[in-house]
Amino acid sequence: MSSDPTTKPHSARFWNYFVGGKDHYPVDREIGDHIKEIFPGLVDVAVTSRHFLGRAVRHLAGEQGIRQFLDVGTGLPTADNTHEVAQRVAPDARIVYVDNDPIVLTHANALLTSTPEGRTAYLDADLYDPKGILEAATGTLDFSQPIALMILNTLGHVAEYEQARGLVRELMAGLPPGSYLVISDSTATSEGMIAASEAYNASGAVPYHVRSVEEITGYFDGLELVEPGVVQVTEWRPEYGDPVAVDAYCGVGRKP
Repeated sequence: MSSDPTTKPHSARFWNYFVGGKDHYPVDREIGDHIKEIFPGLVDVAVTSRHFLGRAVRHLAGEQGIRQFLDVGTGLPTADNTHEVAQRVAPDARIVYVDNDPIVLTHANALLTSTPEGRTAYLDADLYDPKGILEAATGTLDFSQPIALMILNTLGHVAEYEQARGLVRELMAGLPPGSYLVISDSTATSEGMIAASEAYNASGAVPYHVRSVEEITGYFDGLELVEPGVVQVTEWRPEYGDPVAVDAYCGVGRKP
């Protein structure tokens, strides 16, 4: 099997292409353009999901006083990454990014810098090892204080829904009371999104499984949902004149 990273699409590069980044190869653009023909709305999903990240982080850092963020499955850095948004509000914020892809690692080490008052770290770790993530994050984060766990557009890579729920549950169990869970994911809420997902999965990339709104809501079991609950990404405390993105849902929940 070839180890050439340019021969198959990669989810981080593919998403980077859709949000207007520069870190992608022809194979990523090829499947991206193909999917745009099938379902042009996926570009809106990518852009508006990114906007949701900004709104959620500003709400938590600003209104809720959260100073620590654990961003699992961060993907390739683009504009307004978690640490940039958080440290604009609170320069002393600490952020740990987690990914297990060498492509992401290379970019993260170069680009994910911090304010002098805060701290930004990158962990080469796997979503399937919650215990390892939590243990490694203690080098940067204070687990006696609330932490916001960010898992955006990542859980779809876990093939079995119950396993995905279990991973979320285990990560949240390791965080102190008053911590938050922030999730967004594409959903199987239209024929176009389902077709786009099938085309992407047939490309040779690591498959991404779109799920129901009820399944997205299930990730927040045992948590106190922040208003307005689990909604389309453009409906969560909107600030932008975003296009309608009906096939991506998100939510923020607080651990009692």
